[in-house]
Amino acid sequence: MRITGISTHVVGTPWRNLTYVQVHTDEGITGVGETRMLGHTDALLGYLKEAEANHILGSDPFAVEDLVRRMKYGDYGRAGEIVMSGIAVVEMACWDIKGKALGVPVWQLLGGKVTDKVKAYANGWYTTERTPEAYHKAARGVMERGYKALKIDPFGTGHFELDHEQTRYAVSLIEAVRDAIGPEAELMLEMHGRFSPATAVRLAKEMAPFKPAWLEEPVPPENLKALKKVAEKVDMPVATGERIHDRIEFRELFDDQSVDIIQPDVGHIGGIWETRKLAATAETHYMLVAPHNVGGSVLTAASLQVGFTSPNFKILEHFNDFADAEIKKVVKGAPQVNPEDGCFHLSDAPGLGVELDVDAAAEFPQQRAHFDLWAEGWEKRNPKDAR
Repeated sequence: MRITGISTHVVGTPWRNLTYVQVHTDEGITGVGETRMLGHTDALLGYLKEAEANHILGSDPFAVEDLVRRMKYGDYGRAGEIVMSGIAVVEMACWDIKGKALGVPVWQLLGGKVTDKVKAYANGWYTTERTPEAYHKAARGVMERGYKALKIDPFGTGHFELDHEQTRYAVSLIEAVRDAIGPEAELMLEMHGRFSPATAVRLAKEMAPFKPAWLEEPVPPENLKALKKVAEKVDMPVATGERIHDRIEFRELFDDQSVDIIQPDVGHIGGIWETRKLAATAETHYMLVAPHNVGGSVLTAASLQVGFTSPNFKILEHFNDFADAEIKKVVKGAPQVNPEDGCFHLSDAPGLGVELDVDAAAEFPQQRAHFDLWAEGWEKRNPKDAR
């Protein structure tokens, strides 16, 4: 079997463009991959056009390791977010092809399952007015759908510092959310990498009474010593990793034990097998894995293949029941959260278990999806409100 070409499809919404890639073969089997780029979708499409000619055409889709190695190192330049995301979408599609050809799900090819279900946490649910009352109502809605966990960034447009008034308001939002979801549900606290170490530590202590399940990206991701400074001073798990695009770059995190939970994005770090390798290394350092997952249903399906096969997999992020929920229709067989237990359940469908509906995808053309987290109203994920 050989790859005869790829086709790309961009599904657009006001705050995110999702790039789907179909990999076609000479035996008529087609696989699909997905990633979400912020502001770099056209750059990704340009890279894929060159990579198709230089590396992908004529390749054996079963030889995933070889194709990834050639795409990563065969152009000599150091691979960053765009290249690793391009690798990821093609790599996912190759696993999908392999599973379909063999008649087995991808998780079976990765060593088999270690669990029948993966817990989900909701994100994108607080696209509402930034008030305690509105957040309380929205959080109750999440629980009513069966979720047992959710994530929130309550900090407005704070950058490095957050004044006393804004701090107290953020506390009031978290207080309302905790009251809405009860004491048993997990509440993940997101900082989006925009505070100084001192501010992150102070805010973490303010939020401690509400029992956050983790503190995510408390400082900008470029300085791991600053992250370690925070980790040594807070009494809650620390999570990071969504903006690290090469598993080799996690080495320092492992070496100094800066975090408790790593959050690679399967769509940015080279795909399923790269993420599974990273999870295995994390396991040797007693760290958990909770992938960043801001894409659609194909990326969710790909992330679940890692989840079902990794003993140290904690939970998976899920946007698609709340933000841009209508785009779920572009993928047939989209994974669904079971309302009885708030989990994704194991599927035996071959490959990734999903199919892209190209006609449905065409209903959502690419948009100028500009998501500015430092603008007022960013939490609504509506660029018109955030300018």
